[in-house]
Amino acid sequence: MLRAQGRAVHQCGSGWVPVFVDQEQSISLMSVGFLLEKPDQAVVWRGPKKNALIKQFVSDVAWGQLDYLVVDTPPGTSDEHMAAMDALRPYSPLGALLVTTPQAVSVGDVRRELTFCRKTGLRVIGLVENMSGFVCPHCTECTNVFSRGGGEELARHAGVPFLGSVPLDPELTRSLEEGRDFIQEFPQSPAFPVLSAIAQKILNETSAQLS
Repeated sequence: MLRAQGRAVHQCGSGWVPVFVDQEQSISLMSVGFLLEKPDQAVVWRGPKKNALIKQFVSDVAWGQLDYLVVDTPPGTSDEHMAAMDALRPYSPLGALLVTTPQAVSVGDVRRELTFCRKTGLRVIGLVENMSGFVCPHCTECTNVFSRGGGEELARHAGVPFLGSVPLDPELTRSLEEGRDFIQEFPQSPAFPVLSAIAQKILNETSAQLS
């Protein structure tokens, strides 16, 4: 998505140097993918080794001065999630942003993630429903391919903020796959105002915590 495939990670005096995606070095990345010899190589590690690497990504990377550190995790409540929480706890993480799709299976997974957040003391910033209807690129009519409203209902039931529903948009998918700037190229997309509103809500909420 950020055209960083094939980039290398280097060592410096304070640890690993992350991969920067722009000349201004405003966005930096760290991924196990940067450490593999081949991009299609599988990472077959047991728990202790994976957990140790997660901790290294937090403490042994020369992140420098950051506005935000975003940790993207797969769905679930595994040992890796616990390792991430343990590594981030000394830095007082602002919270978790949970993403679901409307289907009952996905909503059930996120319901367990909400329980995980409560048990670990991690505040939930909000919940987003992704793939919430398909917007036709020709007539802009929205069809609820995967039903609709599961995420909003879960947020209401759990008492956490519901941040918005993001529709399926072919242009958004294409932009992500090609590493293009969706916000700049498709400002008329129906997904644009939703994504902008969600981002603004997150910034408002986290800025209030930092002030």
